Amino acid sequence: METITQEKILDVLKKVQDPEIHRDIVSLGMVKNLAINQGKVSFTVELTTPACPLRETIETDCKKALAEIAGIQGLEINFGAQVRGSKAGEGQTDLLPSVKNVVLVAAGKGGVGKSTVAANLAVALKMHGAATGLLDADIYGPSVPMIMGVKGEPSKVEINGVHKIAPTMAHGVPVMSIGFFLDAEQAVIWRGPMLGKALHQLMADVHWGELDYLVVDMPPGTGDVQITFSQQLKVSGALLVATPQEVALADVIRAKTMFDKVMIPIVGIVENMSYFICDGCNKKHEIFSRGGAQRAAERFQIPYLGEIPITTALREGGDKGLPILVQEPNSAVSKSFLEIAARLAGQLSIASERAKQTQGLKIVSS
Repeated sequence: METITQEKILDVLKKVQDPEIHRDIVSLGMVKNLAINQGKVSFTVELTTPACPLRETIETDCKKALAEIAGIQGLEINFGAQVRGSKAGEGQTDLLPSVKNVVLVAAGKGGVGKSTVAANLAVALKMHGAATGLLDADIYGPSVPMIMGVKGEPSKVEINGVHKIAPTMAHGVPVMSIGFFLDAEQAVIWRGPMLGKALHQLMADVHWGELDYLVVDMPPGTGDVQITFSQQLKVSGALLVATPQEVALADVIRAKTMFDKVMIPIVGIVENMSYFICDGCNKKHEIFSRGGAQRAAERFQIPYLGEIPITTALREGGDKGLPILVQEPNSAVSKSFLEIAARLAGQLSIASERAKQTQGLKIVSS
């Protein structure tokens, strides 16, 4: 009988590729705890995110590859996850060293449901098993506190002799917003320097703890906040939210141009308000046309992560402080958010590997 060795096992597993990163799972360091006992083989595949949507594909490919080795009496494949960081930025001090991935949820204009998407994606990533935080960076119109159902000034905590602000927990997600420090009817009238200082405090003075993902709800448009983030914070990328109309293309162009200028990669586009399903006829109504965001994604070669319909429950949940993933976790809309969150996590894993390869090239060239 052929002797089964770890070398042989690893050699055939090199034929198994991560479907998103397109490198084999051995060179990516995803194969852990490999053991052989009387012909029985066991190992753990450490996914790059607990939200990985392609786990079954990897498992099937592993079994197919190992079938080439004669004499294996039993096979046990376990799965774990270790989120990898994808933040990049030349020259910036990392204000959030304990956060592996920072995602800016942005839009070229207001009124597209960006804050609702940001809040529900944060909850979705948490539901997938990732440590996720939510930062409301929309200084002039903070709506995250209402959407997440939290209010009041956060408490303070002392970390290694330094006083920090403790984020407020909502549905398992640590949340921070300038809205916690303002009266409900108070308007923020700040120029650029004050704005930058407030954002710096929301990042540097907050004890976020160890996070896999920090979802940032950005203000609409292309202004001071976006520039501040590009100058002060290492980020992983931006997720654009657009609506189905053809005018969405113009909004995506504006947002893409701005992020290109500040050298922040776009990791995906989501189409919100994609359609409405009537209760009476159960027919899908495309109120704002359909496909504008997807066409924009194809034009600019940006990953299209999915679509979210208009529903009364989604609106009501935002008004009551209950994201739809909490209020109706088994609904079709919740399923959409979970799928989009998984695809987003996959794109961030790709960005992590790309950043690692770029860093390796810099080291070699220097």
